Amino acid sequence: MSTGATVVRQWRFCSLEWVGYNDALHRPVTGGFSDVKHFTIVPGWTILQRMEHLTVQIVLVLLILGVAIVLFATERIRVDVVSLMVLLSLFLTGIISVEDAFGGFANPAVITVWAIYMMSDGMARVGVADMLGARILRLAGNDQARLVFYIMLMVGIMSAFTNNIGATAVLLPAVISIGTQTNVPASKLLIPLAFGSLLGGVTTLIGTPPNLLVSAALVEAGLAPFNLLDFTPLGVIILASSILYMVFIGRHLLPERREVSHSADLARDYHLRDYLCELTVLPNSPLVDKTLEQARLGEIYDLTVIALVRNGETHLDLVATSVLHAGDRLLCKGSVQDMLSLQEQLGISFDANTHVRVRDLISADTILAELVVSQRADFIGQTLQEADFRNRYDLTVLAIWHDTAHITASLEDIPLRLGDVLLVHGRRERIESLRGHNGFLVLGPLEIETPRHHKAPLAVAIFASMIGLVLVGVLHISAAAVMGTVLFVLTGVMTMDEAYRAVEWKSVFLIAGMLPMSIAMQQTGAAQLAADSILGLVGSFGARGLLLGLFILTTILTGFMSNAAAAVLVAPIAISAAQGLGLEPHGFVMGVGIAASSAFFTPVGHQANVLVYGPGGYRFFDYTKVGVPLTILIWILMLIFLPVFFPL
Repeated sequence: MSTGATVVRQWRFCSLEWVGYNDALHRPVTGGFSDVKHFTIVPGWTILQRMEHLTVQIVLVLLILGVAIVLFATERIRVDVVSLMVLLSLFLTGIISVEDAFGGFANPAVITVWAIYMMSDGMARVGVADMLGARILRLAGNDQARLVFYIMLMVGIMSAFTNNIGATAVLLPAVISIGTQTNVPASKLLIPLAFGSLLGGVTTLIGTPPNLLVSAALVEAGLAPFNLLDFTPLGVIILASSILYMVFIGRHLLPERREVSHSADLARDYHLRDYLCELTVLPNSPLVDKTLEQARLGEIYDLTVIALVRNGETHLDLVATSVLHAGDRLLCKGSVQDMLSLQEQLGISFDANTHVRVRDLISADTILAELVVSQRADFIGQTLQEADFRNRYDLTVLAIWHDTAHITASLEDIPLRLGDVLLVHGRRERIESLRGHNGFLVLGPLEIETPRHHKAPLAVAIFASMIGLVLVGVLHISAAAVMGTVLFVLTGVMTMDEAYRAVEWKSVFLIAGMLPMSIAMQQTGAAQLAADSILGLVGSFGARGLLLGLFILTTILTGFMSNAAAAVLVAPIAISAAQGLGLEPHGFVMGVGIAASSAFFTPVGHQANVLVYGPGGYRFFDYTKVGVPLTILIWILMLIFLPVFFPL
């Protein structure tokens, strides 16, 4: 064999081209079959032998990727931890260098993401988002179709320049309050809220992480990145068309389920009355002179003491150090069967015919309320006992809206998830104080005024200046976002501690940890292998066929894993596939970014979907019913209009 000859395998990745190995260049090459006369054909086993190192690396990359996808889908391990496991696996197997492994944390796309999280929180703190939410009610009135229209429009505008989950979180209590005032079920409004935030995010480069990540993939491939408004023409068409779909079709596919209301209604919604009972502590009871913490009634017997009646006076503000006395009447939540079986053991008397009224648990100072577990809660994955919830927040959890139903028994053993709704009992000021807590969203009346309302014009001016500097090309978006955050802190819009708390670090580590996978796929040829496979399936249908194939692949992945991770994985495949057909890759990569944000057919596709899952009383396939037609509509719009703005 002559020096510089290219060896052609006897087996091929697809029918459109051969794949071989060039001795002189020491790398795999491809070509058309009309050029085979220039090359030397040798047995397949020789090729495998000569490409042994590269093949092993491809297998390792695909193996790591496959395991990661399974872990993302099952959520047995936190997604950010899985991302770091991917990073370490790629480095420890020698696939990427240490610089490439940790370079994601310094990637401009990642820096932009955390800076936008900070600025989004600053805008919320000065009341800008709350004022938008209040105007929805004034514009829409009581008409459900108009409510859906204005909710999606408002959250779409917000999420174009802030993060999607932040826009959803800010408007969630407002939308529920609007639903209560207009007698429209929350289930008719909250999926439009979540979908509107995702759709608004695709209208700008900074609106959603997938847009930033596919732009970063272009840079990694040596191509020009997207500009701030490159997504805007197609994004606006998709947003407007999707709003019309939800107004005229989608809202009719939404379920009509429970809505959030006042304390008595909350008790009814959770069937709380069926679990309320009254116990009397007898003189010989082992509970006498013990504190509630020492009695361990919740931990051992699954009995939750809500209130205590002593000498005719009801005490609703119990704490862990409250001492039990003989003759105390305990208002508890628990199973009637358990009460009957524990009478002798605990030294208590129980009359099954005595019913506790919900109004006995409510006072001017003590209420029932619902708290949604937010994406920044530090106890996600922990049980109430592990999180020491009652002592930590001085609130009693009476029920949890978990998955598709409410749970009232064995609450201490349930790991908390994003979007779970906790029915809590406690002092009004304690619940109100959680409105500013990163771990919760308090579902209740909308409060328009904020302590920093006077800072709103300044915050808007800084934010607008940041966008302007990016548009005229003076600053890169990452530098502008960091500068905007610093100015927010210096001018008192927010404190630095608030800025740190505003960042969704779980998402930041997920993105930074998965970026090395993109590099590994490019360097080892795994991206080319995947691209060849896709070309073999849809390449004969031309550019639009390839575009549709990439849409479907990205959408499927996004349905079961983070949309940021899906964008990182598919973007290099799109670049390789487009270049394999001799096409300009930017349009295909933009399609991947938009498809990654079209996470409509499952609740786990995006955190915004998860956040409204519990408050809306949704079930898994509620998203599928309304989301699949919307996804197909977006595919059609991209096939028609994307080549207009980015010729393929």
